[in-house]
This record gives sequence, structure tokens and C-alpha cells, in this order.
Amino acid sequence: MIQKSPVAILGAGTMGHGIAQLTAQRGYPTRLFDITREAAATGFSKIEAALTRLLDKGKLSPEDRQQTLARISPTDNLTQAVSGAGVLIEAAPEKMDLKIDLLSRALRDAPEDALIASNTSSLSITELGQRTGQAHRVLGLHFFNPPSVMELLEVVRGVSTSPDTLDRALAFARDLNKTPIVVRDFPGFATSRLGVVLGAEAIRMVEQGVASVADIDRAMELGYRHPMGPLKLTDLVGLDVRLAILEHLHRELGEAFRPPALLRQLVRAGHLGKKTGVGFYRWTEQGPEPVEG
Repeated sequence: MIQKSPVAILGAGTMGHGIAQLTAQRGYPTRLFDITREAAATGFSKIEAALTRLLDKGKLSPEDRQQTLARISPTDNLTQAVSGAGVLIEAAPEKMDLKIDLLSRALRDAPEDALIASNTSSLSITELGQRTGQAHRVLGLHFFNPPSVMELLEVVRGVSTSPDTLDRALAFARDLNKTPIVVRDFPGFATSRLGVVLGAEAIRMVEQGVASVADIDRAMELGYRHPMGPLKLTDLVGLDVRLAILEHLHRELGEAFRPPALLRQLVRAGHLGKKTGVGFYRWTEQGPEPVEG
């Protein structure tokens, strides 16, 4: 077996630990970094739980589970996370200054030839590259939740991303068993721009009483063969994440992306979707139940 270079995942939240699970399952030594030891450990625990569910369903052998976990090193030491890494994937919250600060610190100790990627779903890859001073080797690797299951990987090329960097990213994507698409660095890229418009319109329909939460989702699932309705998907992504993307696209692209008032209200109430237990659905042990009225 060819020795694979370590991958550093910077951020152990929903997407970060999901990406770490994927890279470890595909044979990469994986460093899972977060700013506190507790946050990194929590991300690792969620990977353990996800692999246990696969084991219980007969989709993973005990040996594969053990080997996957052995490849993952949770840490709050950024230098240890990036030293010797062949790929860095930033998976911090959708705030440009936060991402730039994290990547800038990581680049001090990362190898000069490491591939530098951001999992951002809407922020400018060109700006990230320019402000970190490594524009030629920075690009976007936008994974979808859950990363270990979803086939698509959106590869976002900044204005100054080099052809070699793009080629390496595409090879990495295929080694992760993903189907990559290449898009220009434009607000919302391809998937977020389309997805948030559909989600925002579904939320406006709830505001206007057009139909129930369950029936709006059912319309898209049965009428258009979407595997998941836009409201349930918003819950899975996180209402706060969707709001941040809409606010960014509203500033960049105009009124079509103005966030619905109901979305702002739910985020203020702390109803962020699956991660808090309630959003447009109430997430119970028996499954999601639509919140109506």
C-alpha cells in the first residue's frame, strides 16, 4: 500500500469531524484540530459514535472501525496538527477573519508544498488566498454533510489558484472516492447559491402559510425526487449556517438572497436545527417530527 501523507482538519465541528472520518476511512493519517482539547475530543467522540452505528448496521467490520480510529489524532496543538501534513482543510465557522487567522497561523508550520483548502460554502477563495499570502496553493474543497456518504465534492478555484494545485485537489478528491466538480470563485459557488435560494423560498412559504413544513418538504421529495426536502435539509445544515450564507449572498448578489424574517427569528431563539434538537423539525430518538404552528 502506498504511504499517504497526513491530512490536517482545522475545526472539529459538524463538517470538520465528518471530513476527518472520511479521510481516516480512506487510509489517511488524520489530525483533527480544534482550539480546545475538549472540542477536539468531542469531535473524535462523534466519529466513534458514527463508526459504531456503521458497525451495528453491518456496514463496517470491527477491524476497519479500529483502524479508522487509530488513524485519527485529536489535538489542540496547531503546530502538531499541520507539521508534515500533505493537505490542510480548514473547517472553521463561516467568518472570513476567523478563517484567515486560522490558516495564517497554520501556514507558519505547514510544509511549503502542502495543499491548502477551505471547506467554506460561500466565502471568497480568492480573498482567502490573497490575505494568507499563498494564493497559488489555496482553493476550496466544499464537502457535503455527511462527508462520508455524500458523493459530490465542489472544488473551487480562486483567481490565482495554480493549475498544479487544482490537479492535486482533483486527484485527492478522487482518492476520497468523491465525484468532483470545478467551479469559479463566485459568491455562493454553484451548490450553495442554488441550495439556499430553494431553502429560503421554502421558509417564506412557511411564513405565508402556503403549506405545512411536512408538505412543503414532501412536495420536493416526491414531485422533484429530492432525497430530502429543503426545510429538513436546512435543519441538517444548521439554520445559523444558512442565515450566514444568505446574509453574505444578500450583500454580494442582491435582494434574491434576503434572509426570511422567520429564519432570523428561529436563529435568535436558538432553534438551529438538528444540532440543537429543534428547528423546522423536532429531532427525537424516533426521528424528526415537523414543528407546525
